[in-house]
Amino acid sequence: MQNKTVSVTLALQGGGSHGAFTWGALDRLLEDPRIDIEGISGASAGAMNAVAMSYGLAIGGRDGARQALADFWGSVSTRDIYSFMRPEALSEVGIASQATSSALLKHMFSVTRMFSPYQLNPFDLNPLRDILAKQIDFERLRSDGKIKLFIAATQVSTGRLRIFRNHDLTQDALLASACLPSMHHAVEIDGEAYWDGGLTANPPIFPLLHLCASPDVVAVLLHPFRRPVTPTSTDEIGQRLSEISFSSTFFTELGGLALAKHEACADPQARGKMHERLRELQIHVIDSDAVMSQLSVSSKLNTKASFIHALHDAGRQRADIWLAEKFTGNKLHPNFDLDQFLA
Repeated sequence: MQNKTVSVTLALQGGGSHGAFTWGALDRLLEDPRIDIEGISGASAGAMNAVAMSYGLAIGGRDGARQALADFWGSVSTRDIYSFMRPEALSEVGIASQATSSALLKHMFSVTRMFSPYQLNPFDLNPLRDILAKQIDFERLRSDGKIKLFIAATQVSTGRLRIFRNHDLTQDALLASACLPSMHHAVEIDGEAYWDGGLTANPPIFPLLHLCASPDVVAVLLHPFRRPVTPTSTDEIGQRLSEISFSSTFFTELGGLALAKHEACADPQARGKMHERLRELQIHVIDSDAVMSQLSVSSKLNTKASFIHALHDAGRQRADIWLAEKFTGNKLHPNFDLDQFLA
């Protein structure tokens, strides 16, 4: 008997090189024929993963999607000639050691706080632009892409969220979603300047609720959900502030969803499409606090091949565990309790 497919939507968090964890998770999900992906929302690195996977699916099915993701991250990664860490033997401690030991990365990170990108990079050189130009045909993506895409960017002038959908998705829109204000010039689109989408939605959930039919939202998260120990050192405090700033909008949105779902379930007589959607809504999370809590902020700039592949392997492993534990028969079981956001 052939297994039925389960339709899901994906919400992909941004986090620089840490997005390789999401690559690994997607790589594993694409191997499972029971999973059918209806829509994807993403910001920054999450947006890159979303577009690469969607384009790969359009031109070559599941194998094409896996190859497109591998090609993208292969282009992002650099040769790891100074690393003593073996790519095939990456423990969680090994990842943390690699991420925190590089004085060069810390120096680069500190320099971006002292000088504007308009000073450091007056010609706005961005290797991502060349990678995307070589690997993604955006015209074909707009015409042939079957997955609904919701790519987040932040409008500089107003601080408001802008969602780019399939019909208006361009290379500039994707670069805008990953435009860190400390490292790149703002990306101008139709006379408006845009910064990283993670500033206003990391990742956005509401388009998946309003514009898709699947009740199952799978969020791949790159920032630790909880840190049990209060940070005390300068580095620890800066690290936690960065995590909070790039997760607060996501948690705020989850809080609104929790309240709306609670109200919809409390009145079973209420009718309407959104009431039904809220009652059926299930949130699933693929993450790894054990790995991500050991990574420094500066490691988001680490593009060494061994580090990238370490995170890929960690993402695959976490997705594999999630599938084994939460996908039984033809049903997904949620592993995230929205009620924790209710007062």
